[in-house]
Amino acid sequence: MPTARRVIEDAGESTEELFTGVWEQRNWRNVPGPFYAGETDSMALGRMDAPDHIAYDDDLGGGFGSEFVYRQPVDAHQTENLVSGCRLELYRGYHWDGDDHWTVEAVRDWWRDRARVREWAVAIAADWGADAHPHWGYNADPVYLPHYHDAARGHRDFVAYIDDGLEGYLRGYLFWLEQRREPRDGEALPRLRGRTERSVSVPFRGRPSPW
Repeated sequence: MPTARRVIEDAGESTEELFTGVWEQRNWRNVPGPFYAGETDSMALGRMDAPDHIAYDDDLGGGFGSEFVYRQPVDAHQTENLVSGCRLELYRGYHWDGDDHWTVEAVRDWWRDRARVREWAVAIAADWGADAHPHWGYNADPVYLPHYHDAARGHRDFVAYIDDGLEGYLRGYLFWLEQRREPRDGEALPRLRGRTERSVSVPFRGRPSPW
């Protein structure tokens, strides 16, 4: 991942210092791919630099939660943004070794269960997108509304991605996990339901070379 390494080195850090997340502690909402969030802080800052990749959960209640990756980067620019978002996280709870853990069947299992995360994202988008949260205490202050409305936008983007785009990415990722290379034009891609189909134009076919 040369792009990610360059961004980290330019910031005067090392990959070992930045990426310390634990696979077993990963947020179940992370989409399959190399990047994921384990246990993160509840400051919810990642979207400042990576709104197209990072979203927040509501597991702690009261407007507090942790971070997760809802869209993997597919080019150098997106990788730079995601790494920058990871750097904002206090606990260094992200990692980029997902390729060492995800299996074809695990990805298919995640996809089969996608209705669960979609239902959650729809619900939190409605909750956090509201104009008042009287039950939240400190976070109910109207000054925080822009923050929560932006977070809700991320949840809506996640829903839209699940509905259109994520399947193509995951088919490409399955190919990468099986072959450790990108498919050639016209080469069959694995399907998420266990079959194969002819290669078509998808947003991510294997791991993009700019990394």
